[in-house]
Amino acid sequence: MADQDDSEKTEEPTGKRIQDARRKGNIARSQEVNSWAALAGLLFALVTFIPWMMPKVAFLSFQFLEQPHAIPVDLDSLQGVFSMTLVGLLLIIGPILIFFLMIGLLSTLVQVGGNFSTEAIKPKFSSISPISGIKRLVSPRSLVEFAKGLVKLVLVAVVSFFAAMPMLDDIELYAAQDLFTSLGKIEDIAIVLVFWCVAIMTIVAVLDFSFQKFDHKKKLRMSKQEVKDEHRQLEGDPKVKARLAQIRQERQRERMIAAVTKADLVITNPTHYAVALKYDMTTMPAPILVAKGVDDLATRIRETADENEVPIVETPPLARALYAAVELDESIPEHLYHAVAEVIGYVFRLQGKLPREGPIRPPAPDWSLDPGLTEENEGRPRVH
Repeated sequence: MADQDDSEKTEEPTGKRIQDARRKGNIARSQEVNSWAALAGLLFALVTFIPWMMPKVAFLSFQFLEQPHAIPVDLDSLQGVFSMTLVGLLLIIGPILIFFLMIGLLSTLVQVGGNFSTEAIKPKFSSISPISGIKRLVSPRSLVEFAKGLVKLVLVAVVSFFAAMPMLDDIELYAAQDLFTSLGKIEDIAIVLVFWCVAIMTIVAVLDFSFQKFDHKKKLRMSKQEVKDEHRQLEGDPKVKARLAQIRQERQRERMIAAVTKADLVITNPTHYAVALKYDMTTMPAPILVAKGVDDLATRIRETADENEVPIVETPPLARALYAAVELDESIPEHLYHAVAEVIGYVFRLQGKLPREGPIRPPAPDWSLDPGLTEENEGRPRVH
């Protein structure tokens, strides 16, 4: 399909479109948020880790600054000294490195969630193509990023300059002061500078992240045709759905017709409705409806019942009541127990499944089951 004009993409992205983009690693993220997290972590480290770390680093360096003549110069001794120093530095700096690693992971996790995709690391020809690289360099997005970085750099530089200048009046005296005093003043200046950088980057990160979310959603916009195609893909083609529904209906009819051959009786309207019931007095608490139909399907149910010598009882109100109230493979409801029991009892006595008590007569129809029917317009019950 040819690429569509962005002006045609006026619809908001659907949930599926967003999920597909996430699976491909296409998620709104801002590098400024990562930069802000790094600066915030640095500020926290300056306030907490650095005061704890500097005395320990100074202690390790004393032997090199104050007593270098006492260090053995043979190869084995130098290896031992430097190994101990390196281990000591790792023990001191290790917690800070782990802290910054956690800050980086957390800043990414907050933006993208737990999403993991291999699409971003798959090799692409466009990534190594010089032409594509030049296009990315001169693209509007690259120019915007360059302008944003330049403005951010100038803003940070100006704010840092005015914030640090009052603290640099006696900087020429630092060399003559005690080492820890000089380091303490340098730390104070660093804290002020980083604090103002964090303040500026907070605003930049919020604005950039909001823009990235907006831009990402804009890129995922869809045309009306794409929305229709996706809906058709999810819901299925109407013609295919209709055909599948027809197949399901035909299979359901075949199952019902097969069930009629094992039914105990069929109750009819006599021509428009037909309902087949199955009842085993020893295992079933109530009769179960195994087939039902109207018009052509009702005719087929009656014909199948005739072919398999299944008793057919014509009682219009009961047939219509059962058809309306009971679904396939469901037991009949309690309010129809009495009417159905009379019909089943009558059929079972004819078949010898129940003892006869006096002359066997067809049950009188209960016209209250269907007020729309009367004895005059539907006739009295008959058994085939």
